[in-house]
Amino acid sequence: MDALLRDPEVGIIVCCGSGGVGKTTTAAALALRAAEGGRKVVVLTIDPARRLAQSMGLSALDNTPRPVPDIDTTAGGSLDAMMLDMKRTFDEVVEQHASPPKAAQILANPFYQAVSSSFAGTQEYMAMEKLGQLHEDARRSARWDLIVVDTPPSRSALDFLDAPERLASLLDGRFIRLLMTPARGPARLFSAGLGVVTAALSKVLGAQLLRDAQTFVSAIDALFGGFRQRAERTFALLQADETAFIVVAAPESGALREAAYFVERLNKEHMPLAGLVLNRVTDDFVPGLPATAADAAARRLGRTAEHPVTAHVLQLHAERAAAIAREERLLVRFSAAHPTVPVAHAAELATDVHDLDGLRSVGGMLSG
Repeated sequence: MDALLRDPEVGIIVCCGSGGVGKTTTAAALALRAAEGGRKVVVLTIDPARRLAQSMGLSALDNTPRPVPDIDTTAGGSLDAMMLDMKRTFDEVVEQHASPPKAAQILANPFYQAVSSSFAGTQEYMAMEKLGQLHEDARRSARWDLIVVDTPPSRSALDFLDAPERLASLLDGRFIRLLMTPARGPARLFSAGLGVVTAALSKVLGAQLLRDAQTFVSAIDALFGGFRQRAERTFALLQADETAFIVVAAPESGALREAAYFVERLNKEHMPLAGLVLNRVTDDFVPGLPATAADAAARRLGRTAEHPVTAHVLQLHAERAAAIAREERLLVRFSAAHPTVPVAHAAELATDVHDLDGLRSVGGMLSG
């Protein structure tokens, strides 16, 4: 892991995995370790839970990268953190790529406000946009040399891979094309028929609603075309050698099945997979007794009142040894199906990670 974090050719690390496996903590720990190792890092979280801000000593995260205080900068590194604000990122796209009058018209449009706030898939579209913005900013200003991305939980974490295609499908939809069709040539006959339909809809929905829809479509067309191109460039960036995907999982059968899905999907899309982080594993130890022998001894001692503490300790020993054996079997099964995927481990901690010292501990374990 340290070799990956120190590699100057690696400019983007994407952490993906199912929910509840410690993905946000892993992304923050890697970002912190890279920064304290001398890299200039920005970490972007798209996770709706705001644990990242708390663990980094920030009161809140927003759409602007904020410096993380109290990190060790003696190696020359730095660390900024931010959280994707879907609505604000969409507004920034409009303001950047439209004239001021046109931007004001779009931002005030009710259809735009609905799409930018709650349309299915907007978060993934804007994640692609924000990653592209950060990459352009890093290349132009040299403010960062490493971007760490924490993706949403569950399989939706890979939805941003489909963002360009889904966006193209939305914009090329039949209804959108009809609203944008100019009334020229043969289209005049169609426009006449469409006018009849529009008049009928106006009585039901209201003329203002239809005007808002047509205004939104005509105003946003050129802007969306540019976004589609940028999203496709970002998709190509994710396939480039400077990007490394890390799949995060817990040592549980369901989480490792999800991890297998991520690995297979990334390979299918030709995304550069760096490896698997197996988080919250039972801390290894050298057992003096096998789990079955310890459990049998605990049962024998537990039937008497002379050695209750010893019986309890033996039972804990048996449960711990059994957990280690179970986790090893799951990992062997995963590695047999995916023999080329390297694995890094982080032991389960006694408490939740809530500060920089906790993140340093996780980073240290992941780096061996």
